[in-house]
Amino acid sequence: MSTSTTTETYTTTDIQHVVRRFGADFRMIAESSGAITTAEAERYIHDVELLAKKGYLATVDVTLLNLGAEVRAARYTVDTDAGGLTTSRPGNAMWPRVNYPTLRVILSYTGAYDAAARETTRDRLSFTWTPSQDDTSHSSLQAGGGRDYVSGSYGMRRKDWGQ
Repeated sequence: MSTSTTTETYTTTDIQHVVRRFGADFRMIAESSGAITTAEAERYIHDVELLAKKGYLATVDVTLLNLGAEVRAARYTVDTDAGGLTTSRPGNAMWPRVNYPTLRVILSYTGAYDAAARETTRDRLSFTWTPSQDDTSHSSLQAGGGRDYVSGSYGMRRKDWGQ
């Protein structure tokens, strides 16, 4: 018989630091692609931070589409045991401008985001998030590098895809 324990050693300040790095990436994506305004980007960042601080956020999948075809994508996966990761500086988030840009943002949640949690956060979110059946495998794109954003043992691992 064996036992093991895990200790989550992060604070809301750690989450803020990590979301700040995500936010820097997301602003670069918005500005370079021209798909959304800076004000819209700030609204997305607000929702990501709110959900992350409550422990409800699992992933953020961001995809640049041109007439519905994927051009570039990044997935940020929350890691609450990220103490072994090395933090990167935000960057490599300059995305191309396309003729008909759409920026798709899909969030996935932890099991803690139940009906009661949805009810208590609904009025504090900037967007009305609805279920999505969109394919986020990014199979039409080539997998690339990524970055890790860490503070304490809280982190986000970014994986990139491009053409």
